[in-house]
Amino acid sequence: MAITNTASKQAELVQFILLPRFNMASLTTMIEPMRIANYLSTHPLYRWQFLSRHGGLVQASNDMTITCDEIASGKSQASYIVLLGSWGAERYSDEKLTSWLRGQARHGIFLIGVEIGAYIFARAGLLTGKKATTHWSLFAGFAETFPQIEPAEQMFTIDQNIMTCAGGMAGVDLMLHCIEQTHDHDLAREVASQMLHHFRCDGQFPQRPGPKTTAGEAHPVIQKTIAYLEERIEDSILIPDICKQLGIAQRQLERLFNKHVGCSVVQFCRLVKLQYARTLLVSTNMTIREISVATGFNSMSYFSSCFTRTFGRKPSQYRRAWPDEDQAPNWPGTTYAVTHIERKAKQEKATCRNMC
Repeated sequence: MAITNTASKQAELVQFILLPRFNMASLTTMIEPMRIANYLSTHPLYRWQFLSRHGGLVQASNDMTITCDEIASGKSQASYIVLLGSWGAERYSDEKLTSWLRGQARHGIFLIGVEIGAYIFARAGLLTGKKATTHWSLFAGFAETFPQIEPAEQMFTIDQNIMTCAGGMAGVDLMLHCIEQTHDHDLAREVASQMLHHFRCDGQFPQRPGPKTTAGEAHPVIQKTIAYLEERIEDSILIPDICKQLGIAQRQLERLFNKHVGCSVVQFCRLVKLQYARTLLVSTNMTIREISVATGFNSMSYFSSCFTRTFGRKPSQYRRAWPDEDQAPNWPGTTYAVTHIERKAKQEKATCRNMC
């Protein structure tokens, strides 16, 4: 058996359903508040169990494994059922699992979809007409794939007996919320204190902070430029149009981007579009031509060329964020990668010039 702690019959049971390549950090953030709640109480309040579709070992994205029990048919005895899905969950499909989840929802059991696990809930019809969230990196694809769901890019959402959580540290905040609802505010506050979690977030707290650059908080003009680009991701954007909208000279805008971001406005604009395209490739069934249009590229060949140069793979080879043949995933083409490569090239050029 994979029950991780012994507890009295009064302790609430939380069942974690683990999909292959789940995020171990997300699992840990949800277990620790319960463990500490037990530590602080006169008797155990929670117990937990690991389940998978077929039982046995399930490997996390960090190569660690957890032994799981097989999901049993019939009504679960759990107070909460938590589905953890990360890499590959956006395309994971198992009708028996989704049917079982629908059955538990009908019994009124609280269901929690963590990170990309929200995709499984969506395919099961559990989120139709509801507010839901997923990790920001696949948020655009989630919203595109499930128009019948109200998407919310925040830490976690609660809609009736269905919860969705962005993953990562959001798991701590969601479990603290559950502890507070089931027990009281004082216990949740003490658990947070034990975890040194002094900046507790509510569900509506945004997943990402405001725009930042490699030099820290972004310049106000850069913040406005980023917002302008993200709002018009489908348009073919011209730099003079941005300058006119912001009331700034093009030369000044270029200087600000080179100084604070480390690349030109054109490079940054292209990168924003390519990152969005990458998300759509991984998490939707849109064709490459449709994605090219959706990201404002006038030419599909130009889009393919830019994508391949940035990510090291053709768009047709990027349908899976973590291909089965790769030992570990990677996320090339980030702002960090582009700006640091650009900065390093400039430094090497300057060094060579000085030596000459």
